[in-house]
Amino acid sequence: GDSVSVDSAGTHAWHAGSPPDQRSATHAARRGYSLAGLRAREVVDADFDQFDLILAMDWDNLALIQDECPPLHQHKVRRLTEFCLIHDSPVVPDPYHGGEKGFEHVLDLVEDACQGLIQHVARHIKDRQQT
Repeated sequence: GDSVSVDSAGTHAWHAGSPPDQRSATHAARRGYSLAGLRAREVVDADFDQFDLILAMDWDNLALIQDECPPLHQHKVRRLTEFCLIHDSPVVPDPYHGGEKGFEHVLDLVEDACQGLIQHVARHIKDRQQT
C-alpha cells in the first residue's frame, strides 16, 4: 500500500532511458509481469536518502553501490538474495548467457527473494507501529 515504494536502478548509465531487454520482458510476461513501463536509470545520490533499502543483485553491483553510498547509509545496502526463503544463492546471476533457463532461474530467485523481502518489510512496519 502506501507504506512501500519500490524503484529500480542500475550502477551504470549505459542503458539509461531504455526499456528492459526483450528476453526479460518475454519471460516476465509468461509469469504475469508487465515490464512495459520500465525504463533504465542509474542510481543517484538522492536514492541513498530516499530509500530504506538499496538491494544489489550481484557482488559487482554491491561493491559499486557500497563505494558510492555515504557512510551514514551503508546499513541500507544489501543483496536481494539475502531475503530468499527457498533458494540458496549468494547473488542473482546475469541471465544473458544462460539462455531460456537463465531467465527462468533469475525469475525464480527474484520471486523467492521478494517473498522474503515482503515478510521483512511487514515485520519492520509492524515493529514501527508498536513503538
